[in-house]
Amino acid sequence: MTMTEAWPRKTRELHNHHFDSSIWNEFAFRDDDIVIATYAKSGTTWTQQIVAQMLFGGDPALPVAELSPWLDLRVPPKAVKLPAVEAQTHRRILKTHLPVDALVFSPRAKYLYIARDARDVVWSLYHHHAHANAGWYAALNDTPGRVGAPIEPPPSDIRQYWRDWLDRDGHPFWPFWDNVRSWWAIRELPNVMLLHFADLKRDMPGQMRRIAGFLDARAERELGAACAHWLANGASPRQH
Repeated sequence: MTMTEAWPRKTRELHNHHFDSSIWNEFAFRDDDIVIATYAKSGTTWTQQIVAQMLFGGDPALPVAELSPWLDLRVPPKAVKLPAVEAQTHRRILKTHLPVDALVFSPRAKYLYIARDARDVVWSLYHHHAHANAGWYAALNDTPGRVGAPIEPPPSDIRQYWRDWLDRDGHPFWPFWDNVRSWWAIRELPNVMLLHFADLKRDMPGQMRRIAGFLDARAERELGAACAHWLANGASPRQH
């Protein structure tokens, strides 16, 4: 990108039972931050694990959820989350499910966006939603600051869930098409890499090499041990 071209700019906020996009307005980027982005249920946790294993030496006991927080999830609130992220002294790995125009975009960070066939996304969403417990609903619906309607239990018929998700663009979570289109539109930026769930499943070592080369030389050096660990332990796709 030349100096005369503009980087993506945030133009809106997204708030619902899950999101508080305003947290990015107060987040202080570092030069080596990594942001892992998806719509949802598209290999987010899988990619977080891959990147964390590369950067931290292939340790199967890594607390990846703590190392790589979902920044725009409104639970816990940003008054708790931001100091915790700021206190991290390692290279940070952040997670988002926002479209680009609801995100503060940094030229200094590296962005990995993972896409997945929408039919598989919905199947995974339904499984996740149908197995949610009372604590999940309480955290999302009852934590102060929720904007909009609460999230309700899904219908018993997955076909109805699929029709609702299509007809109402991502209901009851958030819009799908805006998310995918926004990241596709910036795919040529030098600090953005697009991945696909099917490619990760088909050729994980090859995709890990792509990711490692995109991130930095240290990740490339760590790749052999991390990849060997994953393959030796029968790594399987994560659908989060």
